[in-house]
Amino acid sequence: MLRNKLKNTKIILASGSPRRQQFFKEFGFDFEIRLKEIEEIYPENLQHLEITDFLAELKAAAFDNELQDNELLITSDTLVWHNNQALGKPKDYEDAFQMLKSLANATHEVIGSVCFKTATKTEIINDVTKVTFGDLSDEAIHFYLENYQPFDKAGSYGIQDWIGLIGISKIEGSYTNVVGLPTEKVYQYLLKL
Repeated sequence: MLRNKLKNTKIILASGSPRRQQFFKEFGFDFEIRLKEIEEIYPENLQHLEITDFLAELKAAAFDNELQDNELLITSDTLVWHNNQALGKPKDYEDAFQMLKSLANATHEVIGSVCFKTATKTEIINDVTKVTFGDLSDEAIHFYLENYQPFDKAGSYGIQDWIGLIGISKIEGSYTNVVGLPTEKVYQYLLKL
C-alpha cells in the first residue's frame, strides 16, 4: 500500500538496529540504510520524552545539508524510564544485572521517538508504552544475561527475548515500540506524506 505512495520518495533509515531494519522490511517498501557514528549524549536537564526526542533529532542532524529533495531520513531512539530515571544501554554485565533487578515486580515506561527529516523540514513523533515485569529471580537474570547478552538494548532487555516471554506480566500500549519502533505511528505518518 505504501509502496505506491512512496514511489517518488527515497526512504533512508539511519539505524543499525536489526529490529528496526526488520520492521522496515515488513512495511513492504524500498529503503536504504545509511549509518553515521553519533555520540549519544544529551543535556542532563532533559527528562522523559525530551531525551528520546533530542537523541532522535541529534542522529538526524548528522545528515544536515546532505539530503536530496526527494529523500526522507528516518532516525529513532528508545529508552526505558524507571523511577524517574533514564535507563539506556548497560555499561557492563553488572550494570545490566542491576537494571533488570530494579525492573522486577515493577512497571516502567518504554519511550520511543522517531525523527523524520527532509532537506527542508524536521518532524518528531513519539510513543510511550507501560511494561510490567513480574518476579525475576537472580538465577533467571543471570541465565538471560549469559545466554542472550542484551547489552545493546535499552533497559538491558528485549521484550521479544526469553525474558519477555517468562517475565513480562502486562503491557499497555504498543508492543513494537518496546521492540524499538512504534510501527503503527510511523506507518500512519508515512501514509499522510
